[in-house]
Amino acid sequence: MDKSKRLYFKSKRSFRRRLPPIGSGDRIDYRNMSLISRFISEQGKILSRRMNRLNLKQQRLITIAIKQARILSLLPFLNNEKQFERGESTTRTTGLRIKKK
Repeated sequence: MDKSKRLYFKSKRSFRRRLPPIGSGDRIDYRNMSLISRFISEQGKILSRRMNRLNLKQQRLITIAIKQARILSLLPFLNNEKQFERGESTTRTTGLRIKKK
């Protein structure tokens, strides 16, 4: 068969379709913390649509719910779980002066 007349077929790869992260029964609400916490990074940032595999409407609702939960203090604005370790505890005494009598 001549190369110019050869038909190019798409390779039929089988792929597994991922299930959407939000089920049909899940309500996107600021009180649903188990749902909201899946869409927040370790630093407390809202994850993108590509990472969440959400459609546009769901991503908007998730974003609004996260912002409402932050305003109502149900979620922190920043998640600073990493504690900086110090070898010795140092107290700051730069501004304090002890008066000697």
